[in-house]
Amino acid sequence: MNCEFMIASTPLPPCMPLPKAMLRLQVSNTAKVMYARLLDEILTKGTEDSNGILFIRFPVMEIAAALSRSPQTCKRSLNELEQAGMIMRVRQGIGEVSHIYILLPKEDTAHE
Repeated sequence: MNCEFMIASTPLPPCMPLPKAMLRLQVSNTAKVMYARLLDEILTKGTEDSNGILFIRFPVMEIAAALSRSPQTCKRSLNELEQAGMIMRVRQGIGEVSHIYILLPKEDTAHE
């Protein structure tokens, strides 16, 4: 990887968003990185449901490839995020990819 020092005028390379509140959340680092990746995905490829709420379809195998992690690790991290209330998965029909809704921490949560 070719790297350089930053100066005030250096433009940032493409970055993924990660709310500061996620740093204090009691989930694995893989789950935190996954959340940033899911948030990036919903911002670029999100689909609106009938209520205007964005969701994504992101198969576990594709998440695993995107994060360079095993599918089992990704399933565990998705479960962590769901149990922490940071995502909501809505199961679809048999053989269909779940809809993943990304939940954002509220402002007052970010200052706890």
